[in-house]
Amino acid sequence: MRIQLMYGRGFKDLIIDAHAGAYDVTVIEPSFVPGLADEREAVFNALDDPLGTPPLKDLIRPNDTVAVVVPDSTRPLPTKKIVSWLLEYLSWVGPVNFVFIVGTGSHRKCTEEELKALLGERILKEHKVVNHNAFDGSNEFLGSTRRGTRVFVDREYVAADKRILVGLVEPHFFAGFSGGPKAVAPGISGIETILSLHSYEMIDHPSSTWAVLDGNPVYEESLEACSLLPPDFCLNLTVNRMREITGVFAGETVKAHRAGCEFVRAVSVKKVFHEFDVVITTNGGWPLDQNLYQTVKGLSAAAQVVKTGGSIICASECADGIPEHGNFKRILLETPSPEGLLEAIRSRKTPEVDQWQVQVLARVLAKAQVYLYSSLPDTEVRAALMTPVHDLEATLEREARRHGEGAKVAILPEGPFTVPVMVRRG
Repeated sequence: MRIQLMYGRGFKDLIIDAHAGAYDVTVIEPSFVPGLADEREAVFNALDDPLGTPPLKDLIRPNDTVAVVVPDSTRPLPTKKIVSWLLEYLSWVGPVNFVFIVGTGSHRKCTEEELKALLGERILKEHKVVNHNAFDGSNEFLGSTRRGTRVFVDREYVAADKRILVGLVEPHFFAGFSGGPKAVAPGISGIETILSLHSYEMIDHPSSTWAVLDGNPVYEESLEACSLLPPDFCLNLTVNRMREITGVFAGETVKAHRAGCEFVRAVSVKKVFHEFDVVITTNGGWPLDQNLYQTVKGLSAAAQVVKTGGSIICASECADGIPEHGNFKRILLETPSPEGLLEAIRSRKTPEVDQWQVQVLARVLAKAQVYLYSSLPDTEVRAALMTPVHDLEATLEREARRHGEGAKVAILPEGPFTVPVMVRRG
């Protein structure tokens, strides 16, 4: 059996010995949806016939200033094509009236090369492009949510006459799904707002998980924060593993986002009826598997169905390292056990940037032994409380034998783009 695992900018073949017979293999992956026959036409049709709003052409006047929020370079969205079609559709609006805000959240800003790849040189030359900065004074206070989150949002967004969100809808490990209001909170929010959205208590809530919106405090807080200055239009899209557009959902933010979420739910959520001794996962390839910080998503997906004391084997390139920027590496290396990490984060009086990613990773590490196939040095993998491996097949064979004859093995070739859900029979 040959299975292609998404890895870096390509695939890593996993060869399973069909004669081994010592374990039972289940491949869990999203239902394949082919790319749209005419992506541009589909986007234009969605802009003309949106959900819950008039057509976009009826909302934007020639003299309006227009803020367009786009995801940063960690999301596998063909943003360059999408924004070029958006500009073509809104051709009566002058170039100087647009500002493109890259929703970095608390991530580092995009480099010049990353911006070129994300938006294209023409947009960089002809339009204002802003790397959102959560840490400086460029965010304005909009008010507070009912939970008490003080909401600060990028001033370029606040100052615009009209506001458009562009986003990718995919499963998310604690917000339920990406896209929708996440473009604003945390995408272009100030750091105080981001920390409140990602507090220990918010991430620890049982409904802060994959494919859950109703009752999910992270999603609900994000939506309430976004609603303090509602977007005029939301353009959400879905893609397949070839990064082809498979669905376009446009209009009022909640309606468009929910429609996209239901589409993704039907494709990505897969029922399983037992836990697995060994789960092999990925982080969905580039750009999501560019570092260990992002790789927590693929590990979290695997942890949904691995048995306590089981084994997770993850193939994630991590070409950008752990990374060196941000606090993830420092916090992760502070305490030499998963339980210690969780207690240290829980007891902090003031939340720190990136602690949420360590929190989720620590939960995974407390449940299962994690083996990482990557480009990271072995010393860094061990320091992160995982075991480095260089042969996926040998690791699978060893771990399957360790769990005994008839060990149950699950393989998630697309990692976090799959949501395996335990269903109890009877």
